[in-house]
This record gives sequence, C-alpha cells and structure tokens, in this order.
Amino acid sequence: MEINDYQTLTNRTAVYPEKDALVYTALGLASEAGEYAGKIKKYIRGDKELDHEELMAELGDVLWYAAQCAEAMSVPLNEVAHRNLVKLERRKNKGTLKGDGDKR
Repeated sequence: MEINDYQTLTNRTAVYPEKDALVYTALGLASEAGEYAGKIKKYIRGDKELDHEELMAELGDVLWYAAQCAEAMSVPLNEVAHRNLVKLERRKNKGTLKGDGDKR
C-alpha cells in the first residue's frame, strides 16, 4: 500500500468535528505516542515483557493520527515523509544529526 492511499483510507474511520481537526488529531497523536512509550517504559521497569503485537497496534494508531494530522493540513503524507528524509539527510551531511534545535 502506498502511504497516500493509507492517508485516504484513514478518512473512512475519522470521526471528529471537522472544525477541530487540527487540534483533535494533534492530541490524538500525542496520546497514542504516549501509549506506545508507556509500554516500552513498563518493559524497562521490569513490569512486563515486550509484546510486539501490542506495540504494532499502538504504532498503527500513531500512524493513523499522523495521517489525519497531514489530512487536517491538506498535505499529502508522502510529502511529509519526503521532507523529513530530506531534512535528516541534510543534517547527516552537515554533521548535525545529534544536537538540539529545529533549525540545525
């Protein structure tokens, strides 16, 4: 499946007020990323073993919200992915992958 096809298909299960799309999807993305991180945290703390099925389910939710964030901005997800790779390649070539700040 192509990433833009996935983005389009996420619209079939998007149920939230359109006027609040940007805020709703941002909050959902943060929430789902937190759930993913929480499972890793509990593993590190020794509470439970890593369950790849659970992690994949949470990561899928993160991907769904990322797609809907892009949708809320009327931006194709492949453009988001492409720009991210270009940015990271530029940072790698400049030797600034490590460090702090958005404008490295």
